Amino acid sequence: MKLGIIGLPQTGKKLLFELLTGSVALSADKQKAAAGVAEIKDPRFESLVSMYLPKKEVRARIDLSLLPGFETSSAAEKDIFRDIADVDALCHVVRAFSSSSVYHVNGSVNPSRDIENMNAELLLHDLIFIEKRMERIAKDLRARDEKRLHEEEKLLARFRERLEAGAPLRGAVISDEESKAIASYPFLTRKPILIALNTADAETKTDDAVEKLCAAAGMDSVSIPVQLEWEISKLDSAEEQREFMADSGITESALVLLSSLSMKALGLISFFTVGKDEVRQWLIRRGSSAPEAAGAIHTDIQRGFIRAEIMKYADLIEFETEDGVKKAGKFHIMGKDYTVEDGDIINFRFNV
Repeated sequence: MKLGIIGLPQTGKKLLFELLTGSVALSADKQKAAAGVAEIKDPRFESLVSMYLPKKEVRARIDLSLLPGFETSSAAEKDIFRDIADVDALCHVVRAFSSSSVYHVNGSVNPSRDIENMNAELLLHDLIFIEKRMERIAKDLRARDEKRLHEEEKLLARFRERLEAGAPLRGAVISDEESKAIASYPFLTRKPILIALNTADAETKTDDAVEKLCAAAGMDSVSIPVQLEWEISKLDSAEEQREFMADSGITESALVLLSSLSMKALGLISFFTVGKDEVRQWLIRRGSSAPEAAGAIHTDIQRGFIRAEIMKYADLIEFETEDGVKKAGKFHIMGKDYTVEDGDIINFRFNV
């Protein structure tokens, strides 16, 4: 699963990419996407590490792609949209800070305008694709009258009506059969989008106009003082970082919230395996069964699945030890039909 970072020039998207991946987005060709891997920032993982003091700790990671510069006239730039079509969800970095030394391509700082412009670009891309595809369907129907083509034509007409009304496709209700029929089509407005507002400081919050805009378009948003958090990340010790955060009015890193919202956008949840040897966070698709979660560790565990021994994270924190969880009757033995929940702590029993 891959999250693509997009945004206008001078929004801070490259700095955010560096902050998330720990690497500089260097590329000889500015028109090519830069790839990276970001560790999930999850306070639950840190708590489990503190509790078990393992020999090894492994954080979950997601793939990131920093997509090329996106100008407001990019609808005809096929390479840019091909990169966007290749990711599973988008993080749109929007400038919400003022600075006389950093120019804005639209002349002024206006987050709502920039979000609407980007959304319009994605809508236009999908409309152009639909028009071309419907022309092809009309040509094919003249050669052969197939029910499948008629059904696709009706679906695309529905999509076109929705897009022309200014609504993205991500909120459209379609059947599983219809979804399979268009699975290979590069509809960009079907992708989940997370808005990352790059603010000047930790005190700046999302304004009402942006919140209403995001709610109407089915998008989550988070405010991040990217420059400030980048500076904090460069401090030598964790203690120094905590002190700087406290002095800056940051009670919790916005990257923690960004991690959570990124996972939501990608349709992922996490579960944990714990012990003195290792504490590890695993990512799986929301709605995964216990055997499917076991498969994230190893296919042999999924194939030989017997049962899952489960503790809830909140219960472990409340009762402090595994024995405490068991004495409280909160230790659960679950079978193949169990749907894993976010934050589950699981020990799999299997036999191969």
